[in-house]
Amino acid sequence: MNHPSALPAPRLGGVLSPVLTPFEADGSPSIARFIEHCRTLLNHDVRLAVFGTNSEAASLSVAEKRGLLDVLLDAGMPATRMMPGVGACALGDTVELTRHAVQAGCGGVLMLPPFYYKAVSEEGLFRVFAEVIEAVADARLRIYLYHIPPVAQVGISLGLIERLLKRFPGVVAGIKDSSGDWNNTAAMLREFGAAGFDVFAGSETALVQTMRHGGAGVISATANVNPAGIAALCRQWDDPQAQAWQEELNEVRAAFAGFPMIAAMKAAMSCGLRDPGWNRLRPPLVELDAIDREALLRQLDALGFTLYQGRVSTALC
Repeated sequence: MNHPSALPAPRLGGVLSPVLTPFEADGSPSIARFIEHCRTLLNHDVRLAVFGTNSEAASLSVAEKRGLLDVLLDAGMPATRMMPGVGACALGDTVELTRHAVQAGCGGVLMLPPFYYKAVSEEGLFRVFAEVIEAVADARLRIYLYHIPPVAQVGISLGLIERLLKRFPGVVAGIKDSSGDWNNTAAMLREFGAAGFDVFAGSETALVQTMRHGGAGVISATANVNPAGIAALCRQWDDPQAQAWQEELNEVRAAFAGFPMIAAMKAAMSCGLRDPGWNRLRPPLVELDAIDREALLRQLDALGFTLYQGRVSTALC
């Protein structure tokens, strides 16, 4: 395993992917596929937000997440380019995962608030983040908040961000805004961006707009399958052609979003790599049926899409 520095890692930015988790036939994580996919993403200038929503993180145990993180470190992948998801309903699970990531030298952690109980108070959410920070008690800790109310139904308000930044400056480093509401993203950038609070778009569809307003980058599901294109736009967001490139990426994103997203991306992985093992999901999620799979692949081929951009065409399925 890598030996982490006692100093905080450099701030994360650019494109990150909530890395898909492949599974073996017995339901266990597929280590070889996971390593290969993560290495491919890094080689395309995409950092690793392992254990995010599209990683099926809620279906992975704490032990599995710790083990998969260690697998990547043992394979020589740089911890400074990782932002593991650590949010869980149980506070102790979040503390354990966060402490493990910090001790490994990860560039930050992405923390979803506890999501089982709905309509909880701002005070309750503040206590959750505060207790994790105080329990980990490590100057290297950098928490990126995860705001995804369409799924979690528990959001992170501007007022909560303000309280956390006042209490834990430097530790609460940024946010992934997956609200789908540009006005909310713009408010975060306007209110907190000047103080060094890094705002990441939750989808590449808002990438150019986010970067034009001082954002840090994007944490995007489809960076799993379209890493080169998204990373190129993130590097060249101020190019005169950026809006045209943005529209091309939006078409690809829309094709995947027309189906259950995780199943659609795994179908593309399975087809593009000619590896049926990539098509496995953990219940309660299931793979696309034959009709939807064919419809997805036809849409992608019509767009000229190739997995990882330029690696293997879905037309070969």
